[in-house]
Amino acid sequence: MSANDASAIGYTPLTGPKRNLLIATVMLGTLMQVLDMTIANVALPHMQAALGATQQDIGWVLTSYIVAAGVFLPITGWVADRIGQRRLFLLSVACFVIASVLCGLATNLGEMVVFRLFQGMAGACLAPLAQTILLDNSDASKRNSVMAIFGMGIMIGPVLGPVLGGWLTDRFDWRWVFFVNVPIGLLCFVGLIFLLPERARPARPFDLSGFVLLALGIGMLQLMLDRGENLDWFSSWEILIELGVSVSAFWMFAIHLTTAENPLYHTDMLRDRNLVLGATFMLLIGMILMGSAVLLPLMVQQLMGFPVIQAGELMASRGVGTVIAMGLVGRFGSKLDPRLSIAIGLILIAMTMNQMAGWSLDVDQRSIAWNGLIQGMGIGAIFVPISTVSFATIAPQYRTDGAGLVSLTRSIGGSVAISVLAALLARNTQINHADLAAYISPYNYGLPAAAVSLANSSAISVASIESEILRQSAMIAFLNDFRLIAFLTVIMIPTVLLIRRPAKGQNQDDSTMHMVLE
Repeated sequence: MSANDASAIGYTPLTGPKRNLLIATVMLGTLMQVLDMTIANVALPHMQAALGATQQDIGWVLTSYIVAAGVFLPITGWVADRIGQRRLFLLSVACFVIASVLCGLATNLGEMVVFRLFQGMAGACLAPLAQTILLDNSDASKRNSVMAIFGMGIMIGPVLGPVLGGWLTDRFDWRWVFFVNVPIGLLCFVGLIFLLPERARPARPFDLSGFVLLALGIGMLQLMLDRGENLDWFSSWEILIELGVSVSAFWMFAIHLTTAENPLYHTDMLRDRNLVLGATFMLLIGMILMGSAVLLPLMVQQLMGFPVIQAGELMASRGVGTVIAMGLVGRFGSKLDPRLSIAIGLILIAMTMNQMAGWSLDVDQRSIAWNGLIQGMGIGAIFVPISTVSFATIAPQYRTDGAGLVSLTRSIGGSVAISVLAALLARNTQINHADLAAYISPYNYGLPAAAVSLANSSAISVASIESEILRQSAMIAFLNDFRLIAFLTVIMIPTVLLIRRPAKGQNQDDSTMHMVLE
């Protein structure tokens, strides 16, 4: 790393064994934070019964965490400058562990949502700080490999979450999906004390107006998405008000960024088009990653009767595919056109999602596992080049803010995906149920004789028919959600053409630093 970069980050980068130990330590913090986005997914049915919540309300266990993290992500850079990068990382890890213990001790849904909000606030800074530290302690020629390591933590967390969550819930209790953070957090905390150097803290005023506007926009958007299904969407004044406040807040925030003397995000950083494009792609990745991570465990448990641990194991294949792809891209990515890797990844994701949209209730476990493996390879092929492009040209002093922005878009994508897909799932299940039930009548001569006989028989038989209709209706709704994710992936493929490969003649150390948009 150059002397200029060392001066910009405020300390001399670590090298050798200490650098490797620091990378492992900060990745523990990242893994812990990202893991909690999905580790509770497969345990939701168990939590719903224990906390006395409805199926619609239990989703707040997931979305409250994501919203809190999204709201506090934008101020990561300012807080790091204010109290110090080292102190903020240590404080975040400590508060995250405390919040995890409180979540495990929750006795009702209200307590759980409050503790998850606290957990999301504490964990918001972990991923941006980890990414900044990795970039600060690596040369330009090694950033593909470093971003592959970071990507494994970001991408494996949501995939490993259901596996670990399923095993803990099956062998112990759902509360252990939160208690498991205690040993991970303590190990990370101790490692940071001995390894993480303090960074220089430049004077920087806090943009309170910008923070309030952005937090209001994100919060109202999530509230609208979560309550829309129960309130019949735009026929409700509450939903219209929440939409209006969210749009107004985002619009005022955009104007504020261009007019404020010291905005939340510096205008020089926002002029970096690589960063803006990377953040846009991360929005899609968040939607794909969180959307499918939530839908698949629910489908195989509720409709196919898989036990919680088996549902978690089926998600493991996607993690394996992600690791394989990230390893390959991290090793050979500097020699490849980043557009090719991103395009291949998007195509693989679209193909697998389209395949999922054609499943039936008879789909076998091998097909699910293979689909997850290929989908994971697609996700892995995207993440590393996007991360490299996003931070290729940004100034070192803006890395923490830039990492926070990228993490924010990924979190918003995941939060929106969870809410929208859950709402579509509930509504389409009702519509499909009405359509299918219309055919179940003794006067429908197209029905098999056995079905007509059942329709005229006992209440138990009628209940069995109703259960199967509901099951088939829900399956069709799941397939519609998968098809929507596939469509969103396809329409992102042409945007890959906006990226131009590095100019010929540049050396390997500088090639990734000069990627620009056409």
